[in-house]
Amino acid sequence: MNLVCSKWYFSVFSSLLLLVSLLFTACSKQQSSFTDNDVFRYNEHANISSLDPAFAKNNANIWAVNQLFEGLVQLDDSLHVQPAIAKNWKISQDGKIYTFNLNKNIFFHKHILFGKDSTRAVVAQDFVYSFNRLLSKKVASSGKWVLNNVATYQAANDSTFVIQLKKPFPPFLGLLAMKYCSVVPKEALEFFGNDFRSHPIGTGPFKFKLWVENTKLVFRRNQNYYEKDSVGNSLPYIEAVAITFLPDKQSEFLQFAQGNLDFISGLDPSYKDDLLTVDGKLQARYKNRINMQRSPYLNTEYLGVFLEDKAASVHSILIRKAINYGFDKTKMILYLRNGIGIPAVHGFIPKGLPAFNSLKGYEFNPEKAKALVTQYQKETGKKNVHITIATNAQYADLCEYIQKQLQAIGLETKIDVLPPPVLRSDKKAGKLPVFRASWVADYPDAENYLSLFYSPNFTPNGPNYTHFKNTQFDRWYEQSISTTDTQKRLKLYQQMDSLIVAKAPVVPLYYDEVVRFTQKNIRGLGMNPVNLLKLKRVRKK
Repeated sequence: MNLVCSKWYFSVFSSLLLLVSLLFTACSKQQSSFTDNDVFRYNEHANISSLDPAFAKNNANIWAVNQLFEGLVQLDDSLHVQPAIAKNWKISQDGKIYTFNLNKNIFFHKHILFGKDSTRAVVAQDFVYSFNRLLSKKVASSGKWVLNNVATYQAANDSTFVIQLKKPFPPFLGLLAMKYCSVVPKEALEFFGNDFRSHPIGTGPFKFKLWVENTKLVFRRNQNYYEKDSVGNSLPYIEAVAITFLPDKQSEFLQFAQGNLDFISGLDPSYKDDLLTVDGKLQARYKNRINMQRSPYLNTEYLGVFLEDKAASVHSILIRKAINYGFDKTKMILYLRNGIGIPAVHGFIPKGLPAFNSLKGYEFNPEKAKALVTQYQKETGKKNVHITIATNAQYADLCEYIQKQLQAIGLETKIDVLPPPVLRSDKKAGKLPVFRASWVADYPDAENYLSLFYSPNFTPNGPNYTHFKNTQFDRWYEQSISTTDTQKRLKLYQQMDSLIVAKAPVVPLYYDEVVRFTQKNIRGLGMNPVNLLKLKRVRKK
C-alpha cells in the first residue's frame, strides 16, 4: 500500500476512533476509568491554532505545546535553566560552542508509526532534524529567528548534540528553553505533514488524545514520562488535561465561578470588579472558594514614540518627558487594574529580571510637565500642542485616563482606537507617532528588552519600533552580548536602561503581574515570570 493510500486509511480510522470517543464520552460518562479529580480543566478563549511547536508563537499555543513537547533544556519557576532532554552541557571558554549530553532514556509518545515497539528513544539526530525543520522556508516557522546566531549544529553521536554560535551570546540557553526548540520525530512529520498540527507526538508529560477544534482538546498522562518528584513518584500526577474554547473571558469566569474550570489567568474588565477589591484583594465572597496567586510578569506595557516623524510634537524630548511626568501611574493601576501591576517609575526592564533597575525614572509631577510644555511652546512658537495615541479597544480605558491627565498639562490629546492587526502593521510601518504597546519576554534576559532600542533592529527588520538610534547605546549593547562575565553584562544592561530613561523614546506605563486564580483543591500549579503553564506537578485533592 502506498503512502497516500495508507495515510487515507489512517485518517478514516482516526475519524472513526474520534467519533467513538465522543459517543463514549457523551453516553457512558459513568464508565470513565478516572474521576473528575484526575482531570485538570481550563479554558482557552483565544483558541489554539496549532499543536506543532514550530508555531508556538502565543500563550494559547505555548501552554498546550508545553504539555506535549520538550527540548534540550527547560526553565524552573525562578527562570534558571535546568536539564530536560539534555542531562548536562558544557560551554566552551570563548562562549561559542555548546555541547549537550542527552539522557538516553527519553522516549517519544507511543504511536503505531514507530512500529512493533510503538516508541523509540530520542537521539541527537532528532535535534538536527528538528532544527533543520525550524529553519526550513517550506515550514515557515515563526520561531526560526531563535537560531539566527547559530553557525552550525551536529550530532557527534546518538547522545551528543553540538551547537556552534557565530559569536558569543550569553542568553542562548534561555532561547533553547523556548517551545520552538522542542524535539519532534521525523517519522510523524513525514507521515502527517501539515496535519502534524493536530496529530502531535512529543516527549512531554502528557500525550495527545483528541481535538474537536473550537470545542474541546484532551491530553492524557504519558505513562512513560521520565521525570520523578523528590521522593521518586512518577510525574505527572493527574491523568488528563481538558481544554475548552469558550470565546469570551466573561463566560470563562462564569464557568470558573461555578466550579467547572480549575484555573483562570489574568484579569478582564468584564469581571475584575466582581472578583477583586479596588486594592487588588479577593472580594469577601470568594475568599473561601478560590485561591489567588500573583507575581512579577516579564511584560512592560508602554507608549512608544516613532522618532523619525520630525513634524510631530513628540519628536521633541521636551514633550516626551512631559508625557512621562504628566499622568499618575499609581492611580492608573489602582483604579483601572484593581492594583494588579507595578507602576513603571524606573526603567524599561521589568521587575522579575536580575537587571531590573531601581533608578529614579518619571514619577507624576504635573508642574514639571507643564513647564516642559511651556518651554516647547516658547522654543517652537507653537501655541497648541497636539498628540495622538493609537491603541486597540482592550486598552482604550487606560489611554483615555492618560488623555484626561495630559490635557490638564496643556497637551491636546486624541485617542485613535484601531483593530489589533491594523495597530500592529501601522506600528511596524512607522505610521503612528505615539502607540500603546507591550513587550513580553521571549526569553528571560534583559537583552530581550534592550534589543528594542538597538539601531540595526529598525522595523520592519527587527523590533526597534521607535527607530531610536544612539551610538553609545549601540556600543554598550554590542559589548553586553559579547561578554561572558555576568556581572559586567548586568552593569551594561543597567547603563543602557538609564540612557533610555534619559532620552525617553518610550513612556513606560507599568510592569505587569501574573495573576492566577484556582479552585481550593488545586495544588502545585506554581508561578513563573514568563507565565508558562506547567501541569506536570499539579494535584487535585
